[in-house]
Amino acid sequence: MSQDLILKLAKDALQVTLMVSGPMLVVSLVVGILISIAQVVTSIQDMTLSFVPRVIAVFVTFLVVLPWILSTMLSFTAQLYGHLERFAH
Repeated sequence: MSQDLILKLAKDALQVTLMVSGPMLVVSLVVGILISIAQVVTSIQDMTLSFVPRVIAVFVTFLVVLPWILSTMLSFTAQLYGHLERFAH
């Protein structure tokens, strides 16, 4: 296996990983910032207040984007299996 092929495979794997995890990370960031602003405004400093809504938002986002995640992962896996003979050398 050539070095260019290994680098392309690593780049594609990293790109798919970032694409799949991106929506949940963005939602977690936005909800965390909104909860932090609400805590500053109301002077409530409870740790569960920032954790529980973020977990719920990430879970709901995961359920919403699950078909797209599965489609992306399946196409990447099919691409890997389709080019398996190139990796065997």
